[in-house]
Amino acid sequence: MRIVHVSANDISGGAARAAYRLHQALLALGCHSQMLVASRRSADPTVRAMPPAGNWFEAGLQRWRNWQIRRAMKPYLATRPAGLEPFSDDRSRYGSALARALPPCDVVNLHWVAGFVDYASFFRLVPRRVPVVWRLSDQQPFTGGCHYDEGCGRYTANCGACPQLGSRDQRDLSYQIWARKRAALAQVPPGRLHIVALNRWMADEVQRSSLFGHLPVHIIPNGLDTTVFAPTDRIQARQALGLPTQARIVLFVAVSVNNRRKGFTQLAAALTGLGDEPDLALVSIGRNPPSIAAPIAHYPLGVIEDDARLALVYSAADLFVIPSLQDNMPSTVLEALACATPVVGFDAGGIGEMVRPGQTGWLAPVGDVDGLRDAIRRLLRNDAERLMMSRQCRAVAVAEYRQELQAERYLNLYRQIAAAF
Repeated sequence: MRIVHVSANDISGGAARAAYRLHQALLALGCHSQMLVASRRSADPTVRAMPPAGNWFEAGLQRWRNWQIRRAMKPYLATRPAGLEPFSDDRSRYGSALARALPPCDVVNLHWVAGFVDYASFFRLVPRRVPVVWRLSDQQPFTGGCHYDEGCGRYTANCGACPQLGSRDQRDLSYQIWARKRAALAQVPPGRLHIVALNRWMADEVQRSSLFGHLPVHIIPNGLDTTVFAPTDRIQARQALGLPTQARIVLFVAVSVNNRRKGFTQLAAALTGLGDEPDLALVSIGRNPPSIAAPIAHYPLGVIEDDARLALVYSAADLFVIPSLQDNMPSTVLEALACATPVVGFDAGGIGEMVRPGQTGWLAPVGDVDGLRDAIRRLLRNDAERLMMSRQCRAVAVAEYRQELQAERYLNLYRQIAAAF
Protein backbone atom coordinates (compact mmCIF):
# COMPACT_ATOMS: atom_id res chain seq x y z
CA MET A 1 0.00 0.00 0.00
CA ARG A 2 1.26 3.47 -0.96
CA ILE A 3 0.88 6.10 1.77
CA VAL A 4 1.88 9.75 1.60
CA HIS A 5 2.19 11.60 4.90
CA VAL A 6 1.75 15.37 4.65
CA SER A 7 3.31 17.34 7.50
CA ALA A 8 4.65 20.85 7.96
CA ASN A 9 7.93 19.37 9.29
CA ASP A 10 9.52 15.95 9.57
CA ILE A 11 11.45 15.94 12.87
CA SER A 12 11.16 19.45 14.30
CA GLY A 13 8.70 19.50 17.20
CA GLY A 14 6.62 16.85 18.93
CA ALA A 15 3.85 16.71 16.33
CA ALA A 16 6.34 16.32 13.49
CA ARG A 17 8.31 13.63 15.29
CA ALA A 18 5.08 11.70 15.92
CA ALA A 19 4.32 11.79 12.17
CA TYR A 20 7.85 10.71 11.31
CA ARG A 21 7.73 7.84 13.80
CA LEU A 22 4.54 6.53 12.19
CA HIS A 23 6.15 6.84 8.75
CA GLN A 24 9.18 4.84 9.94
CA ALA A 25 7.02 2.17 11.52
CA LEU A 26 5.00 1.72 8.32
CA LEU A 27 8.23 1.36 6.35
CA ALA A 28 9.27 -1.37 8.79
CA LEU A 29 6.00 -3.19 8.01
CA GLY A 30 6.90 -3.16 4.33
CA CYS A 31 4.59 -0.34 3.25
CA HIS A 32 5.52 2.12 0.53
CA SER A 33 5.45 5.15 2.81
CA GLN A 34 6.65 8.65 1.92
CA MET A 35 6.56 12.06 3.60
CA LEU A 36 5.93 15.38 1.86
CA VAL A 37 6.86 18.30 4.10
CA ALA A 38 7.18 22.06 3.93
CA SER A 39 10.42 22.08 5.93
CA ARG A 40 12.78 19.09 5.85
CA ARG A 41 15.32 18.68 8.67
CA SER A 42 16.29 15.02 8.31
CA ALA A 43 18.49 13.40 5.66
CA ASP A 44 15.96 10.59 5.15
CA PRO A 45 15.51 9.94 1.38
CA THR A 46 11.90 8.86 1.98
CA VAL A 47 11.12 12.42 3.12
CA ARG A 48 10.67 14.98 0.34
CA ALA A 49 10.47 18.73 0.81
CA MET A 50 7.89 20.74 -1.08
CA PRO A 51 9.62 21.80 -4.33
CA PRO A 52 10.24 25.51 -4.79
CA ALA A 53 8.13 27.56 -7.17
CA GLY A 54 8.89 26.51 -10.72
CA ASN A 55 8.83 29.96 -12.30
CA TRP A 56 8.61 33.65 -11.50
CA PHE A 57 4.82 33.70 -11.86
CA GLU A 58 4.31 30.92 -9.26
CA ALA A 59 6.84 32.58 -6.94
CA GLY A 60 4.91 35.84 -7.24
CA LEU A 61 1.64 34.05 -6.46
CA GLN A 62 3.18 32.58 -3.30
CA ARG A 63 4.35 36.01 -2.15
CA TRP A 64 0.91 37.46 -2.84
CA ARG A 65 -0.82 34.70 -0.86
CA ASN A 66 1.57 35.25 2.03
CA TRP A 67 0.79 38.96 1.93
CA GLN A 68 -2.95 38.26 2.03
CA ILE A 69 -2.60 36.00 5.07
CA ARG A 70 -0.38 38.49 6.93
CA ARG A 71 -2.72 41.37 6.09
CA ALA A 72 -5.71 39.47 7.50
CA MET A 73 -3.86 38.86 10.78
CA LYS A 74 -2.32 42.33 11.12
CA PRO A 75 -5.29 44.06 12.86
CA TYR A 76 -5.11 41.55 15.72
CA LEU A 77 -1.38 41.71 16.45
CA ALA A 78 -1.93 44.47 18.99
CA THR A 79 -4.98 42.88 20.62
CA ARG A 80 -3.84 39.27 21.03
CA PRO A 81 -3.12 38.26 24.65
CA ALA A 82 0.47 37.29 25.47
CA GLY A 83 1.67 33.71 25.83
CA LEU A 84 -0.42 32.14 23.06
CA GLU A 85 0.49 29.74 20.31
CA PRO A 86 0.31 30.78 16.66
CA PHE A 87 -3.11 31.51 15.18
CA SER A 88 -3.28 29.67 11.86
CA ASP A 89 -5.15 30.57 8.70
CA ASP A 90 -6.87 27.98 6.50
CA ARG A 91 -4.97 29.37 3.51
CA SER A 92 -1.40 28.61 2.51
CA ARG A 93 1.15 30.34 0.35
CA TYR A 94 1.43 27.08 -1.64
CA GLY A 95 -2.17 27.22 -2.83
CA SER A 96 -2.90 24.36 -5.22
CA ALA A 97 0.80 23.46 -5.62
CA LEU A 98 0.71 21.05 -2.67
CA ALA A 99 -2.04 18.88 -4.15
CA ARG A 100 -0.20 18.84 -7.48
CA ALA A 101 3.05 17.79 -5.74
CA LEU A 102 1.53 14.68 -4.16
CA PRO A 103 3.09 11.50 -5.56
CA PRO A 104 0.76 8.69 -6.69
CA CYS A 105 -0.68 6.96 -3.61
CA ASP A 106 -3.55 4.92 -2.21
CA VAL A 107 -4.03 7.05 0.95
CA VAL A 108 -3.02 10.55 2.02
CA ASN A 109 -2.40 10.99 5.75
CA LEU A 110 -2.43 14.58 7.01
CA HIS A 111 -0.66 15.44 10.25
CA TRP A 112 0.19 18.93 11.62
CA VAL A 113 -0.27 20.97 8.45
CA ALA A 114 -1.06 24.53 9.57
CA GLY A 115 0.31 26.96 7.01
CA PHE A 116 1.00 24.11 4.59
CA VAL A 117 -2.36 22.77 3.43
CA ASP A 118 -4.65 25.22 1.65
CA TYR A 119 -8.11 23.89 2.50
CA ALA A 120 -10.00 25.21 -0.53
CA SER A 121 -7.62 23.83 -3.16
CA PHE A 122 -6.37 20.72 -1.38
CA PHE A 123 -9.70 18.97 -0.87
CA ARG A 124 -10.80 19.98 -4.38
CA LEU A 125 -7.68 18.75 -6.17
CA VAL A 126 -6.59 15.58 -4.36
CA PRO A 127 -7.49 12.70 -6.72
CA ARG A 128 -11.09 11.77 -6.02
CA ARG A 129 -10.37 8.08 -5.58
CA VAL A 130 -7.77 8.74 -2.86
CA PRO A 131 -9.16 8.81 0.69
CA VAL A 132 -7.67 11.17 3.27
CA VAL A 133 -6.86 10.36 6.90
CA TRP A 134 -6.20 13.26 9.26
CA ARG A 135 -4.30 12.56 12.49
CA LEU A 136 -5.15 15.41 14.84
CA SER A 137 -2.20 16.80 16.79
CA ASP A 138 -4.38 19.59 18.19
CA GLN A 139 -7.75 21.30 17.64
CA GLN A 140 -6.75 23.73 14.88
CA PRO A 141 -8.15 21.71 11.94
CA PHE A 142 -11.70 22.24 13.25
CA THR A 143 -11.43 25.72 14.83
CA GLY A 144 -11.36 29.22 13.43
CA GLY A 145 -7.58 29.34 13.83
CA CYS A 146 -6.56 28.56 17.41
CA HIS A 147 -4.63 25.36 18.08
CA TYR A 148 -6.17 24.94 21.54
CA ASP A 149 -9.37 26.74 22.41
CA GLU A 150 -8.49 27.17 26.13
CA GLY A 151 -12.08 26.21 26.94
CA CYS A 152 -13.90 28.91 24.94
CA GLY A 153 -15.93 26.32 22.98
CA ARG A 154 -16.78 28.64 20.09
CA TYR A 155 -15.65 26.00 17.57
CA THR A 156 -18.88 24.11 18.37
CA ALA A 157 -20.78 26.89 16.60
CA ASN A 158 -19.09 29.23 14.11
CA CYS A 159 -16.29 30.92 16.07
CA GLY A 160 -16.21 34.75 15.90
CA ALA A 161 -15.53 37.22 18.75
CA CYS A 162 -12.37 35.20 19.34
CA PRO A 163 -10.70 35.59 22.76
CA GLN A 164 -7.34 34.60 21.26
CA LEU A 165 -7.58 37.48 18.81
CA GLY A 166 -8.72 39.88 21.51
CA SER A 167 -11.81 40.42 19.36
CA ARG A 168 -15.47 41.15 20.06
CA ASP A 169 -16.46 41.14 16.40
CA GLN A 170 -18.70 38.20 15.55
CA ARG A 171 -17.44 38.34 11.94
CA ASP A 172 -13.75 38.55 12.77
CA LEU A 173 -10.92 36.53 11.24
CA SER A 174 -11.80 33.41 13.26
CA TYR A 175 -15.31 33.43 11.78
CA GLN A 176 -13.94 34.00 8.28
CA ILE A 177 -11.52 31.08 8.62
CA TRP A 178 -14.30 28.88 10.01
CA ALA A 179 -16.58 29.80 7.09
CA ARG A 180 -13.90 29.05 4.48
CA LYS A 181 -13.15 25.70 6.14
CA ARG A 182 -16.85 24.85 6.08
CA ALA A 183 -17.05 25.65 2.36
CA ALA A 184 -13.94 23.56 1.61
CA LEU A 185 -15.18 20.57 3.61
CA ALA A 186 -18.56 20.71 1.86
CA GLN A 187 -16.73 19.59 -1.29
CA VAL A 188 -15.55 16.36 0.34
CA PRO A 189 -17.65 13.31 -0.64
CA PRO A 190 -19.01 11.17 2.23
CA GLY A 191 -16.52 8.56 3.42
CA ARG A 192 -13.51 10.25 1.86
CA LEU A 193 -12.15 12.07 4.93
CA HIS A 194 -11.49 10.09 8.12
CA ILE A 195 -10.34 11.63 11.39
CA VAL A 196 -7.88 9.95 13.74
CA ALA A 197 -8.07 11.15 17.34
CA LEU A 198 -5.26 10.16 19.66
CA ASN A 199 -7.56 9.63 22.64
CA ARG A 200 -11.15 9.79 23.83
CA TRP A 201 -10.82 13.47 24.81
CA MET A 202 -9.98 14.54 21.27
CA ALA A 203 -12.61 12.23 19.79
CA ASP A 204 -15.21 13.95 21.97
CA GLU A 205 -13.95 17.38 20.87
CA VAL A 206 -14.24 16.33 17.22
CA GLN A 207 -17.79 15.14 17.71
CA ARG A 208 -18.72 18.49 19.33
CA SER A 209 -17.22 20.40 16.42
CA SER A 210 -19.46 22.13 13.90
CA LEU A 211 -16.92 21.40 11.14
CA PHE A 212 -15.87 17.81 11.84
CA GLY A 213 -18.79 16.48 13.86
CA HIS A 214 -20.26 14.60 10.89
CA LEU A 215 -17.02 12.81 9.96
CA PRO A 216 -16.00 9.26 10.95
CA VAL A 217 -13.60 9.28 13.92
CA HIS A 218 -11.12 6.56 14.87
CA ILE A 219 -9.04 6.49 18.04
CA ILE A 220 -5.40 5.43 17.51
CA PRO A 221 -2.85 6.56 20.11
CA ASN A 222 0.60 7.68 19.03
CA GLY A 223 3.45 5.22 19.34
CA LEU A 224 7.20 5.36 19.74
CA ASP A 225 10.24 3.13 19.43
CA THR A 226 10.46 1.46 22.84
CA THR A 227 13.91 0.12 21.99
CA VAL A 228 15.25 3.68 21.72
CA PHE A 229 13.12 5.11 24.50
CA ALA A 230 14.09 2.59 27.15
CA PRO A 231 15.39 2.80 30.71
CA THR A 232 19.09 3.44 31.29
CA ASP A 233 20.85 3.19 34.63
CA ARG A 234 20.10 6.51 36.36
CA ILE A 235 23.61 7.16 37.62
CA GLN A 236 25.16 6.40 34.23
CA ALA A 237 22.63 8.65 32.50
CA ARG A 238 23.42 11.52 34.85
CA GLN A 239 27.14 11.09 34.42
CA ALA A 240 26.78 11.13 30.64
CA LEU A 241 24.76 14.35 30.82
CA GLY A 242 26.92 16.05 33.44
CA LEU A 243 24.12 16.12 36.02
CA PRO A 244 24.64 15.63 39.79
CA THR A 245 24.34 11.96 40.67
CA GLN A 246 22.86 12.52 44.15
CA ALA A 247 20.21 15.07 43.20
CA ARG A 248 16.49 14.35 43.11
CA ILE A 249 15.63 15.52 39.63
CA VAL A 250 12.31 16.87 38.40
CA LEU A 251 12.16 17.12 34.59
CA PHE A 252 10.18 19.65 32.53
CA VAL A 253 10.03 19.62 28.71
CA ALA A 254 8.46 22.21 26.38
CA VAL A 255 9.43 23.73 23.06
CA SER A 256 9.03 27.15 24.72
CA VAL A 257 8.15 28.03 28.30
CA ASN A 258 6.57 31.25 27.00
CA ASN A 259 3.56 29.22 25.88
CA ARG A 260 1.21 29.69 28.84
CA ARG A 261 -0.72 26.52 27.97
CA LYS A 262 2.34 24.47 28.91
CA GLY A 263 1.90 25.55 32.54
CA PHE A 264 5.44 26.48 33.53
CA THR A 265 4.09 29.31 35.68
CA GLN A 266 2.12 26.76 37.70
CA LEU A 267 5.11 24.42 37.95
CA ALA A 268 7.37 27.25 39.14
CA ALA A 269 4.82 28.11 41.83
CA ALA A 270 4.67 24.47 42.92
CA LEU A 271 8.46 24.23 43.10
CA THR A 272 8.66 27.39 45.18
CA GLY A 273 6.96 25.52 48.00
CA LEU A 274 9.41 22.62 47.78
CA GLY A 275 12.49 24.46 49.01
CA ASP A 276 12.62 22.22 52.07
CA GLU A 277 13.17 19.11 49.94
CA PRO A 278 16.88 18.20 50.09
CA ASP A 279 18.95 17.98 46.90
CA LEU A 280 16.02 18.92 44.69
CA ALA A 281 16.91 20.01 41.15
CA LEU A 282 14.98 21.01 38.02
CA VAL A 283 16.17 19.86 34.60
CA SER A 284 14.49 21.53 31.62
CA ILE A 285 14.53 20.92 27.86
CA GLY A 286 13.47 23.53 25.31
CA ARG A 287 14.09 26.99 23.98
CA ASN A 288 14.16 30.02 26.25
CA PRO A 289 15.39 28.33 29.46
CA PRO A 290 13.01 29.29 32.26
CA SER A 291 14.04 31.29 35.30
CA ILE A 292 12.69 30.13 38.64
CA ALA A 293 12.48 31.89 41.98
CA ALA A 294 12.49 28.62 43.91
CA PRO A 295 15.70 27.97 45.88
CA ILE A 296 16.62 24.86 43.90
CA ALA A 297 19.30 24.09 41.33
CA HIS A 298 18.31 24.37 37.68
CA TYR A 299 20.00 22.63 34.74
CA PRO A 300 18.64 23.86 31.35
CA LEU A 301 19.71 21.50 28.58
CA GLY A 302 18.33 23.50 25.64
CA VAL A 303 16.73 21.91 22.59
CA ILE A 304 17.35 18.18 22.13
CA GLU A 305 16.13 16.50 18.94
CA ASP A 306 18.19 13.31 19.12
CA ASP A 307 15.95 10.55 20.50
CA ALA A 308 18.78 8.58 22.11
CA ARG A 309 19.91 11.65 24.06
CA LEU A 310 16.32 12.46 25.00
CA ALA A 311 15.93 8.96 26.41
CA LEU A 312 19.03 9.54 28.54
CA VAL A 313 17.47 12.67 30.02
CA TYR A 314 14.23 10.89 30.92
CA SER A 315 16.23 8.07 32.50
CA ALA A 316 18.23 10.58 34.54
CA ALA A 317 15.09 12.08 36.11
CA ASP A 318 13.31 10.84 39.22
CA LEU A 319 10.02 12.07 37.83
CA PHE A 320 8.64 14.00 34.86
CA VAL A 321 6.16 16.87 35.34
CA ILE A 322 3.61 17.81 32.66
CA PRO A 323 1.73 20.87 33.99
CA SER A 324 -0.15 21.58 30.72
CA LEU A 325 -3.44 23.41 31.19
CA GLN A 326 -4.81 21.87 27.98
CA ASP A 327 -3.16 19.18 25.86
CA ASN A 328 -3.82 16.32 23.49
CA MET A 329 -1.39 13.41 23.72
CA PRO A 330 2.01 14.89 24.56
CA SER A 331 4.88 12.83 23.15
CA THR A 332 6.82 13.78 26.25
CA VAL A 333 4.54 11.68 28.46
CA LEU A 334 4.96 8.65 26.20
CA GLU A 335 8.72 9.14 26.20
CA ALA A 336 8.82 9.34 29.99
CA LEU A 337 6.69 6.21 30.38
CA ALA A 338 8.88 4.23 27.99
CA CYS A 339 11.96 5.28 29.96
CA ALA A 340 10.29 4.09 33.20
CA THR A 341 9.98 7.60 34.62
CA PRO A 342 6.80 8.28 36.66
CA VAL A 343 4.74 11.30 35.61
CA VAL A 344 3.03 14.03 37.61
CA GLY A 345 0.71 16.50 35.93
CA PHE A 346 -2.65 18.15 35.61
CA ASP A 347 -5.61 16.07 34.47
CA ALA A 348 -5.90 17.94 31.17
CA GLY A 349 -7.06 16.63 27.79
CA GLY A 350 -5.62 13.21 27.00
CA ILE A 351 -2.99 13.25 29.76
CA GLY A 352 -5.31 11.37 32.11
CA GLU A 353 -5.48 8.44 29.68
CA MET A 354 -1.71 7.95 29.97
CA VAL A 355 -1.03 9.00 33.56
CA ARG A 356 -2.97 6.53 35.66
CA PRO A 357 -3.09 7.61 39.30
CA GLY A 358 -1.32 5.16 41.56
CA GLN A 359 0.10 3.22 38.60
CA THR A 360 2.14 5.46 36.30
CA GLY A 361 2.03 8.68 38.32
CA TRP A 362 -0.29 11.17 39.97
CA LEU A 363 -2.66 13.83 38.64
CA ALA A 364 -3.96 17.08 40.09
CA PRO A 365 -7.00 19.08 38.93
CA VAL A 366 -6.12 21.51 36.15
CA GLY A 367 -4.43 24.60 37.59
CA ASP A 368 -4.30 23.26 41.17
CA VAL A 369 -0.77 24.30 42.17
CA ASP A 370 -1.08 22.89 45.69
CA GLY A 371 -2.24 19.55 44.31
CA LEU A 372 0.65 19.48 41.84
CA ARG A 373 3.13 20.29 44.60
CA ASP A 374 1.70 17.57 46.86
CA ALA A 375 1.97 14.99 44.07
CA ILE A 376 5.60 15.91 43.36
CA ARG A 377 6.44 15.78 47.08
CA ARG A 378 4.72 12.41 47.51
CA LEU A 379 6.73 10.77 44.74
CA LEU A 380 10.00 12.35 45.83
CA ARG A 381 9.56 11.07 49.38
CA ASN A 382 8.31 7.58 48.57
CA ASP A 383 11.10 5.55 46.96
CA ALA A 384 9.14 2.28 47.04
CA GLU A 385 6.11 3.80 45.31
CA ARG A 386 8.31 5.47 42.73
CA LEU A 387 10.05 2.17 41.96
CA MET A 388 6.73 0.36 41.60
CA MET A 389 5.43 3.08 39.27
CA SER A 390 8.63 2.99 37.27
CA ARG A 391 8.01 -0.66 36.42
CA GLN A 392 4.36 0.04 35.59
CA CYS A 393 5.34 2.94 33.30
CA ARG A 394 7.56 0.74 31.21
CA ALA A 395 5.01 -2.08 31.10
CA VAL A 396 2.24 0.26 29.92
CA ALA A 397 4.46 1.82 27.24
CA VAL A 398 5.48 -1.56 25.82
CA ALA A 399 1.96 -3.01 25.96
CA GLU A 400 0.05 -0.03 24.55
CA TYR A 401 2.30 2.49 22.81
CA ARG A 402 4.79 0.55 20.73
CA GLN A 403 5.39 1.96 17.27
CA GLU A 404 4.67 -1.41 15.66
CA LEU A 405 1.23 -1.58 17.27
CA GLN A 406 0.38 1.95 16.12
CA ALA A 407 1.50 1.18 12.55
CA GLU A 408 -0.58 -2.00 12.41
CA ARG A 409 -3.67 -0.06 13.52
CA TYR A 410 -3.12 2.57 10.84
CA LEU A 411 -2.51 -0.03 8.16
CA ASN A 412 -5.77 -1.75 9.07
CA LEU A 413 -7.57 1.60 8.85
CA TYR A 414 -5.99 2.43 5.48
CA ARG A 415 -7.04 -0.93 4.05
CA GLN A 416 -10.57 -0.60 5.45
CA ILE A 417 -11.26 2.85 4.02
CA ALA A 418 -9.47 2.21 0.72
CA ALA A 419 -11.60 -0.89 0.14
CA ALA A 420 -14.81 0.94 1.04
CA PHE A 421 -13.98 4.03 -0.96
